[in-house]
Amino acid sequence: MTDKGGSEILVRGPNWLGDLVMATPGLRSLRAGFPEARITLQVRPGLEDLLRGSPYVDRIESLDSYHQGPFALVSEARRWRKRHRFDLGICLPDSFSSVIFMKLAGVRKVVGYTHPGRGLLLEEAVTPLSRQRQKKWVSREEHALGLMRMLDCPDLGTRLSLPVSAAERSDLAQVLEAREVLTGHSPLVVLAPGASYGSSKRWPIAHFAAVGDALAAAGACVILVGSSDEAELTRAVEGGMRAAAVDLAGALGLGALKALIEKTQVLIANDAGCRHIAAAFGVPSLIFFGSTSVEKTPLNLEAVRVFERTLECRPCYKRKCPRPGHPCLSEILPAPVSEAALQALGNASQSLTLPERP
Repeated sequence: MTDKGGSEILVRGPNWLGDLVMATPGLRSLRAGFPEARITLQVRPGLEDLLRGSPYVDRIESLDSYHQGPFALVSEARRWRKRHRFDLGICLPDSFSSVIFMKLAGVRKVVGYTHPGRGLLLEEAVTPLSRQRQKKWVSREEHALGLMRMLDCPDLGTRLSLPVSAAERSDLAQVLEAREVLTGHSPLVVLAPGASYGSSKRWPIAHFAAVGDALAAAGACVILVGSSDEAELTRAVEGGMRAAAVDLAGALGLGALKALIEKTQVLIANDAGCRHIAAAFGVPSLIFFGSTSVEKTPLNLEAVRVFERTLECRPCYKRKCPRPGHPCLSEILPAPVSEAALQALGNASQSLTLPERP
């Protein structure tokens, strides 16, 4: 049992965008269990805006030494030790570096799941839920909640939650206005062809282009999104389309991206960060699973249509498919995806007309 007075709590957030979204049920539980505490969320650079404005945390700071090596981590931890005094630290990643940082930063009590050798560094070492429940996989929502339960925080469910501020919606409006995108006249469809994990998660560019054309023919405004590193992918999709599309890769900050997905009618994406943002807003989504399995992320799928193939080689969780032609994704054809997307759009806007099949 931890003192729940005016504690200073440090939460090391997951490194992947989607995992951080799926950690929000745990953060909600933590806030309910420690209503008077000051909660600092530490994230890797680039994720600061994902939860900025959330009622579950008081402060968000980046881990500047992320992927900079052990000497940078030690140096940054020492700087944190001089600036902060944390009573409790919660390590959501199952990494040694997250625990070592907290110990070097002077966190009084560090809580996390055991890992071979890691448990010796923790004041409260929790047996992984997969071992507790004798399951191969445990959802990321449950992974975060398991630590909060150990701290006697209430279980408030696994619903995802993301804040979107007026400033973030204004940022989106400015970008759309600059690109002469008129919202409110046509339903918005977002295509997200990237996946930073690796090419094994990416549905083929030509397939995305074919679905984009089908949706544009039905009267939708098709918007392509991705990071600046994924601009080559989005340009290729746009170049493969006959119809016009708006390519916003690299043009949206994370806050504006949330604002866009929040107001979109349908998201079509790989198993990557955008699909978890859409799930938090209940946006209908068509998601492709290649090297990964939906069984590892089985919650908050009420508005999700999963596309996958049953093959002996999957899920392999490799970053690059070793098989010629990447069959687990390339053989998911555009036609059924277009049909499902048009049906989802039709539910959102009865004024749409379905294009004739060639």
